[in-house]
Amino acid sequence: MRHPLALAIAILAFAATAHAARVDETARTAAAVKAVDQHWLDAELDGDTAYLQTLLLPGYRSVGADGVAHPRQAILAHAVQNRGSDRKRREVEAWIKEHPSAQSVLLQGDTAILSFYDPALGPDRGVRSADIFVYVGGRWHALYSQHARPGGN
Repeated sequence: MRHPLALAIAILAFAATAHAARVDETARTAAAVKAVDQHWLDAELDGDTAYLQTLLLPGYRSVGADGVAHPRQAILAHAVQNRGSDRKRREVEAWIKEHPSAQSVLLQGDTAILSFYDPALGPDRGVRSADIFVYVGGRWHALYSQHARPGGN
């Protein structure tokens, strides 16, 4: 997984988008970035390493709130552990109920930053997690993730 807290934060996308209308994940839009992130979360929770291998660039890193970096291979290995079980999904969904979140997307050329934040603190003070995506080969790919615990969350 990206990081235990990161997975919980990422599933907040699930709460926000909840599989609304099907979005073209290859579009260069904020909606596409959110859809890719949701697909990413589902892939981690379901152990879909084939999708994760296409999404995560070879140099992908996820830095947890503790400052420890987790490389792409660690994320893939952790996802395998979720295959055939809904335990992690239930844990993440329970975390979401306890920690409301909102999302913002900043698009600049071929780069997108998707941030998850505490709506009570706002997008400038309450950022819990940010994923950086780059548009390569006609689709969005994850390059980097950073996680924090603002306000003790």
